[in-house]
Amino acid sequence: MDPTTKINIPESPLERIVIVGGGFGGLQMARKLVKAEYQVVLIDRNNYHQFQPLFYQVAMAGLEPSSIVFPFRKLFQGRDNIFIRMAEVTHVDPVAKQLQTPLGHCNYDHLIIATGADTNYYGNEELERQTLPMKSVVEALQLRNAILDDYEDALTTPGYDDRQELVDVVIVGGGATGVELAGSLAEMKTHVLPKDYPELHVEEEFDIYLIQSGDVILKGMSANSSEKALKYLEELGVKVILNSRVTAFDGRLVSLDDGRTIASQKVIWAAGIKGMPLPGLPPDTITYGNRLAVDRFHRVRGMDGIYAIGDVAYMEEPDFPKGHPQVAQVAIQMGEHLAKNLRYRHARGESWEPFHYHDKGSMATIGRGRAVVDIPKPEFHFGGVMAWLVWLFVHLFAILGTRNKLFVFLNWLYNYINYNQSLRLIIRPRSK
Repeated sequence: MDPTTKINIPESPLERIVIVGGGFGGLQMARKLVKAEYQVVLIDRNNYHQFQPLFYQVAMAGLEPSSIVFPFRKLFQGRDNIFIRMAEVTHVDPVAKQLQTPLGHCNYDHLIIATGADTNYYGNEELERQTLPMKSVVEALQLRNAILDDYEDALTTPGYDDRQELVDVVIVGGGATGVELAGSLAEMKTHVLPKDYPELHVEEEFDIYLIQSGDVILKGMSANSSEKALKYLEELGVKVILNSRVTAFDGRLVSLDDGRTIASQKVIWAAGIKGMPLPGLPPDTITYGNRLAVDRFHRVRGMDGIYAIGDVAYMEEPDFPKGHPQVAQVAIQMGEHLAKNLRYRHARGESWEPFHYHDKGSMATIGRGRAVVDIPKPEFHFGGVMAWLVWLFVHLFAILGTRNKLFVFLNWLYNYINYNQSLRLIIRPRSK
């Protein structure tokens, strides 16, 4: 692409705000700015928003992918001051205030970086090559395919040890993603797989391992919730290994730092994330976790007109001296706060208000009737059926689109009644 080629966006006398990334933070900003006196450009590599907290249910064949995505263009129909472009930003030039993409370049007055985070392999190329991540709908589908493929192969594998490699699953990382994956997979093992694969000895042969480097799971939650979550997982038959790190995986054997090994051909990597800053920004703008250092007004350190929100942003404030947790609620609040400062205070030449994160609590589900919830103010921790219902309610209403809400609710209701969802399909692109 000729670097002088422009993305086809009409020129406007209005200031242009370019938002890179349509996740929770970027989408919240765009929705708050569509009625403002700005020209808004939303750039994302996909043409849809993904509801990341439910990726694991797609991977475990509990939901259809279409139930947790929503097209940007449908959301902004009838809005004439927002322009959506499906592209990946390859370079940012802070001096020229310009982005480069395969579609051409795009000038900006204000650049919002909301690119989120990607899987962190901590520099281990073998683990990056051999393990299965889950940071997108596509990766969730690939994980579903891999699990179901191996179950099918196990039917025609006579040797016990060879079958074990196919059916045993190792999940690395005891955060919310790892815990929810382990719980969902354990319920599938108990209630679904014996019906689908009666020829296999599911209860005796299928093992699920959850490996956590620390001494607790759900480290960001209360001790009460961590203990309950561990108890729930063990009740479901998950083998939880604490204080251990995965050091290697060659595609058939998982090696731990204490010398133990586990035979498996499937390792799901949920052990960490890292920010995805745009190429071209100075190295001194990047700090802990590959995130962009920002002040309380979301301004990237040393940059004029460049802001970062969500998982890619590292902001310190008195209540969060080591930065905010990389969760959806932080991104949503950051997007709304920055939009208000730009829409009202910047437009009027007023002083901006600094950001303060209001922690509304955290939660994780470990299966049917099993979940944990932490509420910070007033401090309250609870688990079990009530926590599970709260988790369902919160996530259901956070999903975009009435149709999606209805489909997810009906799926959950059907699965609750009979534990036998019919989405266990191996779908892959046609080979050429």
